[in-house]
Amino acid sequence: DVQLQASGGGLVQPGGSLRLSCVVSGRSVGGVAIGWFRQAPGKEREGVSCISSTNTYYTDSVKGRFTISSDNAKNTVYLQMNSLKPEDTAVYYCATDPLGFCRDYDSAYVYLRMDSWGKGTLVTVSS
Repeated sequence: DVQLQASGGGLVQPGGSLRLSCVVSGRSVGGVAIGWFRQAPGKEREGVSCISSTNTYYTDSVKGRFTISSDNAKNTVYLQMNSLKPEDTAVYYCATDPLGFCRDYDSAYVYLRMDSWGKGTLVTVSS
């Protein structure tokens, strides 16, 4: 049984940084694709980033600002978020992708494909 635990959210000023963590149990992060998603109030959940053994993905709005990485020894996936903007404010979730690699994260309903979810962590970017 796969379990994910996301953490690291908080309140940060525009231009600031946060690092989100997704601790995975029950599966090795080296053998599974992990996606980061976010959902702002009143909006659909969207794919932000993904990492697998073969590729990574970033949505256009975070390219150059966010970096996804994994630590196999800690079985944890990280999302380093720099130069944060108010529009990055959302609840962030991590999930396992049964596809096994990162594809179609720019599709509106890609989140429906994910098979295990962690509880979200709130990121608020505000002055």
